[in-house]
Amino acid sequence: MKVLVIGSGGREHAVIRKLKENKEIDTIWCAPGNGGISADAVCVDIKAMDKEGLVSFAKENSVDFCVVTPDDPLAAGMTDAMEEAGIPCFGPHANAAIIEASKAFSKELMKKYGIPTAAYEIFDNPDQAKEYIRKTGKYPVVVKADGLALGKGVLIATDENSAMDAVTEIMEDHAFGASGNKVVVEEFMTGKEVSVLAFTDGKVVKPMISSMDHKRANDNDEGLNTGGMGTISPSPYYTPEIAETCMKTIFQPTVDALNAEGRTFRGCLYFGLMLTPEGPKVVEYNCRFGDPETQVVLPMLKSDLFTIMKACHDGTLADTDVEWADGACACVIEASGGYPQHYEKGYEISGLDENGQYEGVTVYHAGTKKADGKYLTNGGRVLGITATGKDLSEALEKAYAAVEHITFKDMHYRTDIGRK
Repeated sequence: MKVLVIGSGGREHAVIRKLKENKEIDTIWCAPGNGGISADAVCVDIKAMDKEGLVSFAKENSVDFCVVTPDDPLAAGMTDAMEEAGIPCFGPHANAAIIEASKAFSKELMKKYGIPTAAYEIFDNPDQAKEYIRKTGKYPVVVKADGLALGKGVLIATDENSAMDAVTEIMEDHAFGASGNKVVVEEFMTGKEVSVLAFTDGKVVKPMISSMDHKRANDNDEGLNTGGMGTISPSPYYTPEIAETCMKTIFQPTVDALNAEGRTFRGCLYFGLMLTPEGPKVVEYNCRFGDPETQVVLPMLKSDLFTIMKACHDGTLADTDVEWADGACACVIEASGGYPQHYEKGYEISGLDENGQYEGVTVYHAGTKKADGKYLTNGGRVLGITATGKDLSEALEKAYAAVEHITFKDMHYRTDIGRK
């Protein structure tokens, strides 16, 4: 089998390393990939949004299966284009990927089908949004850009001034581009946040092991929102009872709702949940594997990932085993100093072997490139240092021990992943 994985980050690296366990696969390409991925797959210099270029490559190289992981290509119809060319894909079609591509769509879907979420209003006029916030007068309040914003288009305002600034930043200053043409103004929910990714073939939902992301740049959940500074799996707050409630009130109803709308979803559906005093509610949906949640979920998967992906595409997930290992997994992100704002690139990374790895952990490369046999920083989030253990404490101990040895200039990481 020849497989093409589209994307370039730590999530893609985690997917590729798991796919390599399948003995039927003899070639994995990654477009465009990165320095660390090049040790595990053949990197192809085609951008993830280049539908025409990627479809041509897939046809010319007789690709048997394509895995589309980032949100932008999914929302832009990469799966549609590949399947029109006769190449089966793991990843939803564009009309289903809208569940992430438009927060307004997802909120309206939840309202229509009675799926629990925060109260909200949608605005395409900044003055009306500001007037609504002033009139409501409830703080904190959440202001979200409607479209895709690399996981950063959500602002939590603690008072009227910061709420007005949030609307201005998104809708008038266009901090997230056209994604901010509309905003969702949402009530602030309290509780523990949990991420649950789920495999689905459009009928059956098989949730993955739970995880917990750490979004803020600095310790104690302070600083700016980022794409994620570290993760643990499973979440200690996600009990079997809560899982059962989520399946009945959120997971299956979401897949059924999409079917009812003529938007059948096949692939990985991500549920960002808040465990509120009134029960679990949806914070957000993603139409793909989360990053960096994937880096702690897939190492815990005992079953074969490629078999599951094919089953999602073929509609045979009900007959496919999805088993998880005992224990825990932890991932600590090593980021460039200044991330998620301005940062420098091109610093040499020390402590890695020739394959970009370090003994005792798995190093997932997010923003690296390889030049003259050296690994260099090439992004905001650079590496995900990931370890498994019999419990969370052991996994964290292993991951942080490795962080001490894998370093680069101006490196920044959180010291409190999983501590609370």
